[in-house]
Amino acid sequence: MVESDVLPLGVNLDPANLLLYGNGRPLEAVDVLGKYIRNTHCKDGLWPADETSMGKEVPLGEGEVDFPHLIPKLYAAGFRGPLTIEREISGPQQRADILRAKKMLEQIRDKVLAAK
Repeated sequence: MVESDVLPLGVNLDPANLLLYGNGRPLEAVDVLGKYIRNTHCKDGLWPADETSMGKEVPLGEGEVDFPHLIPKLYAAGFRGPLTIEREISGPQQRADILRAKKMLEQIRDKVLAAK
């Protein structure tokens, strides 16, 4: 087998889902999976109120993901993949939330790149 025949495998990090399902903390996930992360879903969420419920998705920056620390940590771990914005609602508020998330992520990205 030659290198060109190998399909690279990696992980899609969905930090909000770690919180929404009460399965883990995003910054700790980067510690464990960092070098394998190839894509990151950018949505935000809150930890479940109790063990029988699911957490709540909220607009980026209003939840517990902590993107200002997550993105630099991903970059330091070697991540150079896409930051894919997700907002699982519909209508005008979805568009507004996505545009706000884009602006926030661009600001974080620019700070990370300026610091290198």
